[in-house]
Amino acid sequence: MTRQLKIFAVIGLTAILAASPLLAGKPLNEPIKPIPASIDVDPKKVTLGRKLFHDNRLSKNNTVSCASCHDLAHGGADGVQVSTGVEGQQGPINAPTVYNTAFLFRLFWDGRAENLEEQIDGPVQNPVEMGSLWPDIVAKLYEDAEYPKQFKDTFGSGISRKNIKSALAEFQRSLITPNSRFDQYLLGDENAITELEKTGYQNFKNYGCISCHQGAAVGGNMFQLFGVANSYFQTRGNITKADMGRFNVTGNVMDKHTFKVPSLRLAALTPPYLHDGNAATLRDAVNIMFKFQLGREAPDEDKDAIVAFIKTLAGEHPEMKK
Repeated sequence: MTRQLKIFAVIGLTAILAASPLLAGKPLNEPIKPIPASIDVDPKKVTLGRKLFHDNRLSKNNTVSCASCHDLAHGGADGVQVSTGVEGQQGPINAPTVYNTAFLFRLFWDGRAENLEEQIDGPVQNPVEMGSLWPDIVAKLYEDAEYPKQFKDTFGSGISRKNIKSALAEFQRSLITPNSRFDQYLLGDENAITELEKTGYQNFKNYGCISCHQGAAVGGNMFQLFGVANSYFQTRGNITKADMGRFNVTGNVMDKHTFKVPSLRLAALTPPYLHDGNAATLRDAVNIMFKFQLGREAPDEDKDAIVAFIKTLAGEHPEMKK
């Protein structure tokens, strides 16, 4: 018998169904899909993973936790261009949100991790992020008064690299944000978003943004060249290794400047934007996309409407209210 239980992230399905205005209309069949109200997770792993996520002892000098760069109360990111790791070292790339990672097809901007468990090795062992070694982490956690029993209760075995990664991954998997205003609109509530926001969504589709940003995460399900219409990197200058994107993983010249398309679900809460954090505001990011990805001009009011639409995508999670 499976030990996994269905956990409701914010609101129970019965609460959704009880809200008669929400489902008053027919659900819409759109390229963007609503985030499900629940996801199958193991509650014991989630509880343990939450504790580990906020534990500085996962870093070399006990100063940095996962939450240092992924503040759950502020959209699951850190609000700066690049993150600061152990000993004040700065990373080369903007930290994405950890919310809704359950819906992404790969992890990291360059997609080098296939799943959340694999992803965890990256920041933990990266010398400029947490700079740690798994044997050291395991030893430190065994010194804790509570961890040995929690791991035994959760996994039936002791503290290990595999179990730490499993708990952290399960916690991150649980971080979904259902019940956004746009999801309510998709589920049939015509009044959940304004006319301006509806226009913004139509613009989002008409101008071609939807070709990369769709699905439950509104992105995160494909790779795309950054600079399809015009060369972003020649214009910006100072090209770094991080700017090479997927090429750093595959070595294929066709993958230069190609990145995993980011999710827009919590974009309203997670400035700055782009892999280099070079766009301070959503409007800046939209301007960059029009110039370098779409190669199109658009009236200011069309862009403003798209920004208004993007702001309807952020849903709810208890961690965001703390």
